[in-house]
Amino acid sequence: MAKTKIGGKAPAFTVFGDDGKKVSLSDFKGKKVVLYFYPKDNTPGCTQESCSFRDNLTEIKRRGSVVLGVSTDSVATHKGFKQKYALNFPLLSDSEKKISLAYGVWKQKSLYGRKYMGLQRSTFLINEEGKISKIFPKVQVDGHLDEVLAAL
Repeated sequence: MAKTKIGGKAPAFTVFGDDGKKVSLSDFKGKKVVLYFYPKDNTPGCTQESCSFRDNLTEIKRRGSVVLGVSTDSVATHKGFKQKYALNFPLLSDSEKKISLAYGVWKQKSLYGRKYMGLQRSTFLINEEGKISKIFPKVQVDGHLDEVLAAL
């Protein structure tokens, strides 16, 4: 599992987006990227987080940034989630967990005493040079958008 750190180069990736086309981090060179990892489409916390990015995308863009959402769900699931909530930014399918592992967010989790592997809700801010400028590990959805805006 890779260890990402502030000031380090953001791990490169190429995966399929919700539109079925390949998306690479290098596609956004010269722009700031808000790369947020969320556990599952159509779940309460993930929907709330995604909709907060949707509702504030104009302000995020004004600050020279783009938003990319990542989960291990399929392209088809992402497409439905995006349409259902009119999300206005790409959702990336990390079904093989390559991005999640590279960014160190595929972790052991625990629910009601049962341990399992899953995606830890996290956000990475990547600067115009492709370096990580801020990491938000173990994100709490409430108030997270304000933290991201303050850091952009």
